[in-house]
Amino acid sequence: MNIQDINIKDKKVLIRVDFNVPLDLERNITDDTRMVKAMPTIKYALAEGAAVILCSHLGRPKDLNPKSDDRIKFSLSHLVFHLSELSGTKVHFVDDTIGSEVVDASNTLIGGEILLLENTRFYNEEKAGDADFAKSMSELADVYINDAFGTAHRAHASTAIIAQFFDKDKRGFGMLMNAELSNARKLSQSPEHPVTAIIGGAKVSDKIQLLKNLIPVMDNILVGGGMAYTFLKSQGGSIGNSLCEDDYLDMARDILAEAKKENTKIYLPEDSVIADNFAADANTKVVASDNIPDGWMGLDIGSKAIQVYSDVIKLSKTVLWNGPMGVFEMEAFSIGTFRAAQAVADATTDGAYTLIGGGDSVSAINKAGLAEKVSFVSTGGGAMLEFLEGKELPGIEAIESK
Repeated sequence: MNIQDINIKDKKVLIRVDFNVPLDLERNITDDTRMVKAMPTIKYALAEGAAVILCSHLGRPKDLNPKSDDRIKFSLSHLVFHLSELSGTKVHFVDDTIGSEVVDASNTLIGGEILLLENTRFYNEEKAGDADFAKSMSELADVYINDAFGTAHRAHASTAIIAQFFDKDKRGFGMLMNAELSNARKLSQSPEHPVTAIIGGAKVSDKIQLLKNLIPVMDNILVGGGMAYTFLKSQGGSIGNSLCEDDYLDMARDILAEAKKENTKIYLPEDSVIADNFAADANTKVVASDNIPDGWMGLDIGSKAIQVYSDVIKLSKTVLWNGPMGVFEMEAFSIGTFRAAQAVADATTDGAYTLIGGGDSVSAINKAGLAEKVSFVSTGGGAMLEFLEGKELPGIEAIESK
């Protein structure tokens, strides 16, 4: 059930959002994408006259002492001013998540205004999925809405356990969550062929289940990033000092064999930009990816690989991109990633459905200025990967269960 299907007029609505935004040393928000994406749900509730209570985590606080640096660093109080700007309404803040002060603030909250609760992870009960903690939060509102797809793979108190304390007709998904699920299902259940996955990042071990799940669905899988060198070494290539997970060489061979059996073509980069040091000012040159000299490491895909990958993407009708092609944070090794971003944007213009999923890919598409040129940019990260891996997500299951 979605928020539009629930009577929230003049109700108190608790919305679990994902406001886990990056902050600089002065506690300024450096990327408000997750807050902006939550606005349609929040503004809809406000327009219905609902009194909106928002809860979220921020970061990974370890020292939960009330006067600790973590309590200051990860406080949601830093978001209040910008939240008020984005929502266009008054935002009240209470520096707790449960307790009498929170109950009082909820009781006095009027329709059309927002109450922002303190970081849910200031309580160990949140990550533990504690039912009593979840029940205390549930008593603040008449309706519960989960709009935090980025945490849907966690069985935490505020993302999954809390739903059981609301009747089925008083719990549902927000607009962002619904969009995330709709797009993920479109890619995994009914994609238009040819279907191509661009899979990058550092480690094969992080992407094994994803690759296994994608092989039966994909026509092409383009491999980039550090993980490519484990595959290359598994095929007898010389990779110098490139990143490699030797424990996963057999697994890499198995994945390649499985892809061949399923008639899914896995592309490994023909050439690489290599460096004699992991540094922005390192000496560089371009060589065949399976013939990297000792003392050198592959840090980006080369021009031949870029051309091949771009051609495959251009001919695709559905594209998933998860993970960069190289160390794109360093300008010298960013070309492969940004050219991939451009190819995905061009494919979208030509009518392809394109989904960007995963933190680094989202960062790259934003940095390339092409986020508006693709079909959908997921805020999910780990949740999107687990969904595409075929796993049940606790935050989804909790809303949809009887």
